[in-house]
Amino acid sequence: MAKKKNDKKSKSLTEALGLNNILANETADAILGLLLIAIAVVTAIAMGSFFATGKADQSILESLRPGEWLNTDRQFTNYCGSLGALIAYYLLAVNFGLPAFLIPIFIIMVGLKLLRAYSINLWKWFFGMALVMVWSSVTFAKFLTPIMGSLIFNPGGIHGLYIVQFFENLVGAPGLTAILLIIALVFLTYLTSETIEVIRKALNPVAYLSSKVKLIITNNENDNVNDNDNDNDNDNGNDNKNDNIDIIDNTDAPNATIVDFDDNPDNSGESGNSGNSGISAQSETAGESPTNPDLEVTVAEATENIKGNSLSAEEILKTPINPLEPFTSYKKPGLDLLKKYDEDSRPVVDMEEITANKNRIVEVLDSFGVKISRISATVGPTITLYEITPAEGVRINKIRNLEDDIALNLAALGIRIIAPIPGRGTIGIEVPNKKPQIVSMESVINSRKFKEAKMELPVVIGKTISNDVFMFDLHKLPHLLVAGATGQGKSVGLNAIISSLLYKKHPNELKFVLVDPKKVEFSIYNQITSHFMASLPENDEEPIITDVSKVVRTLNSLCKLMDHRYDMLKLAQVKKIEEYNEKFVNHQLNLTQGHEYMPYIVVIIDEFGDLIMTAGKEIELPIARIAQLARAVGIHMVIATQRPTTKIITGNIKANFPGRIAFRVTSVVDSRTILDRKGAEQLVGKGDMLFLAGGDPIRVQCAFIDTPEIERINDHISEQSGPVSPMELPEPADEGGGDFSGEASADLKSLDPFFEEAAHAIVISQQGSTSMIQRRFSIGYNRAGRLMDQLETAGIVGPQQGAKPRDVLICDENTLNELLARMRG
Repeated sequence: MAKKKNDKKSKSLTEALGLNNILANETADAILGLLLIAIAVVTAIAMGSFFATGKADQSILESLRPGEWLNTDRQFTNYCGSLGALIAYYLLAVNFGLPAFLIPIFIIMVGLKLLRAYSINLWKWFFGMALVMVWSSVTFAKFLTPIMGSLIFNPGGIHGLYIVQFFENLVGAPGLTAILLIIALVFLTYLTSETIEVIRKALNPVAYLSSKVKLIITNNENDNVNDNDNDNDNDNGNDNKNDNIDIIDNTDAPNATIVDFDDNPDNSGESGNSGNSGISAQSETAGESPTNPDLEVTVAEATENIKGNSLSAEEILKTPINPLEPFTSYKKPGLDLLKKYDEDSRPVVDMEEITANKNRIVEVLDSFGVKISRISATVGPTITLYEITPAEGVRINKIRNLEDDIALNLAALGIRIIAPIPGRGTIGIEVPNKKPQIVSMESVINSRKFKEAKMELPVVIGKTISNDVFMFDLHKLPHLLVAGATGQGKSVGLNAIISSLLYKKHPNELKFVLVDPKKVEFSIYNQITSHFMASLPENDEEPIITDVSKVVRTLNSLCKLMDHRYDMLKLAQVKKIEEYNEKFVNHQLNLTQGHEYMPYIVVIIDEFGDLIMTAGKEIELPIARIAQLARAVGIHMVIATQRPTTKIITGNIKANFPGRIAFRVTSVVDSRTILDRKGAEQLVGKGDMLFLAGGDPIRVQCAFIDTPEIERINDHISEQSGPVSPMELPEPADEGGGDFSGEASADLKSLDPFFEEAAHAIVISQQGSTSMIQRRFSIGYNRAGRLMDQLETAGIVGPQQGAKPRDVLICDENTLNELLARMRG
C-alpha cells in the first residue's frame, strides 16, 4: 500500500509540474530537436577546429586548474572559444580520438527524430554507433599511431591507447588483432547475412573460381547448341515456322516486360525481321527474305535477351510474376504513424471495484435463493466478465431473469448475462468498468497476431473481454453489416477496418469503392484515391462517391466487373480468385485471352439507410446480387447504417450479410433486427460492440483511431510510388433494354413513344447522348438509356464510347425517313 501511495504522489507531482504535457508536446519536441542539432553542429565545428588550433589550446588547458578555463584572460584560438576547446580536447585527445565525431552525428539523429523529420530506431543506432566508436578507437590506436604520429593527439585517443596496452599485456598483439577481427565480423554478420558468404569465398577461393569457370563453359555450350538448332531450323523451311509459332504461344506477355529490348539496339536494328543473329546472316547470304517477319522478330528479341541474361526460356517461365510490379518500392505504413497510449498494454485492475461487484452479485443471487459454488472475474478494457458456477439443482432461467435486479444493485449502466457461456459450463455476467480503457489502433496492429496473420483480407477491429486482439478475414466472412445508433462508434469502426487493410495490402492487391452520402466521413481518404480507389471513368475527379445518383451506376458497374471476372475464372478453369491469381503469377494463363492480375475490391457504404430512402430497389438489387455471387471473385461489401429498421435492413440484405457488427442501439427491436437476438441495447457505447459471424456474438471493444492518425497514414501512402489514377471500373450496361427485340424490322408499337422524335432530334443535331435525350424529353435516365439502345439497334447511332457522345450513323433526314419507312413496312 505504501508503494502505491508513493506512486500516486510522484504522479501528482509530475502532473503538478506539467512535465507530462511538455514531454508529450510536439512543439516542445521540435524546439528540443532544433536545440540538439545546433549543439551537435557547434561541437563538430569545435572538434574540426581542434586539428588546427589544438596545439596551442591543449597547452593552455593542461596548465589550468579545474574551473580556470572560464577565465577570459586566457586567449583560446578554437573557433568555438574556451568551451569548444574544452569539449574538443576531452572528446578527441582524452577519450576516443577520431571516432568521437560519431557523437555529434548521433545527437543530430536524435534532433531529427524529435523533429519527426525521419523515423529512426534510436536505441539500435545508439548501441551500434557506440560499438563502432569503441572498436574504432582501439583499432586506430593500434594501427594508425605509427602512421599519424604527427597529430597533436592520438588517433584513438587516450581511451584507445589504454585498451591497447591492457590487452597487449594480457594476450599480446596477435590476440588483440584476433579480438578486433572477430568483433568486426560478428557485427557485420548482424548487419547482413551476406558476410558469411564473403567469408566462405575468402576461405575457399579455388572452389568459387572453379564454379564460375564451370558456369561459363556451360553457357557457351548452350549458346553453341542454340546456334546449331537455329541453323537446322533455317534449313527445314516450313518446320521452322511451326517451331516459332509454338514458342510464341508458350511465351506469356509478362516475360516480354521482363526483357530489356535496349540491351543491344545495334543488333536488333541490323537483324530487322530475322529470327536471331544467326538466321539474319544466313538470310542475307542466301538472298532470301523471311516468310513471317513478325513472328521471327518476337523470337529474335526474346532469344537475344535470354542469352544476355544467361537464362533459358524455361527458366524465365519458371520465374513467378511479381504482382507488386512496377511499384515494388512501395512501403507500407509504420507503427510510428499511430498514437500510443500509456495504458495500452494491460487493463487497469481495480481490486476494490472487482471485490465490491463480486460481493453484490453473490448477495443478490443469495437473496433470491440462487446458490453458487464458484465465481471468478476476467478484466477487459471496458468490461469485466464475472463467471459463476451455479450449485446443483439451480435453473439457468432463474439467473437469467435476475438481470435487472443485478444491474440495480451494481448501479451499472447496463449488464449482460450470458447463460450459459459456450464451452465453459459457466454463466457469465458482463459488468462495465467504472474507468474504461482506450484500445488504440497501435496496440492491435502492433500485436503478433496481426503481424503474423496469413489471411487474404485481415481486419483487426479491437480487443475482447479477455484482452485478446480480435481479428477476422473479410474474404472468408465475406460481407459485413455494421449498424448502431448515432454516435456509438460506427465511423471509427469503419476507419479501423480501412486502416488495418491499408497496413496489410499493397495498392496492386486491394482497391476500395467508398460511398459517402454524408460527404464528410470518407473525404479524409482523398489523398490515396490514386493508390487504393476504384471508380468509373466519369468519376475520376471524385472517386469517393458522394452523389447518390452515381451509386447505382457504380454498383451496376461492379456487377458487370463481377460477371467479367467469372468469365475469366471459367476460362482459367478455377473456382476462386486465389487460384486464379496463383495461376497468373506462375505463367499458367495465356495473357492474349485477356487475363490479368485481379486485386480484391472492398465496397464500403457509410449510410446505407439514406441510399435506400432515395433509390430503393435500384440500390438493393445490385447489392444483393454482389453479396450473393461476388465472394469467389474477390468483391466484398461493408454497409453501415444508423437506422437498423426492417425497411432498411431487409430480409434479402440479412440473408446475404452473414457478418454483423452491432454497436449500441436504443431498443430490443433494433438489436433483433441486426443480430436476430437481444443484447445490443445493453452495450455501454463508445466503441462497445457485438460481432456475429455464425454462432454466438462476441463482445469486442472497438479500437480507436483518430483523424490525425488517419491523416499521417494517408500522407505516408501518398508519398509512395503507386498508380497515378484510380482503377477504372467498366461502363455499366444500360438497364431495361430487354423490351426491344433488337431487329430493324421490329414493330414500332413495341418501341418507345419518343423513338421517332428522338431519332429526328439526334440526326438534326448530329449529337447522340443519353443526357441529351433526358433534357430534350424530360424523362428519367433509365428510360433514356432504353431509348438510346433502341436507336443503336436500329442503326441510327453507334455503340458507347465511354464518356464521349455516340457517333450518329445517319447524315440527313431523308435517309432517316427511308429507314423508318422500312421499319413500318
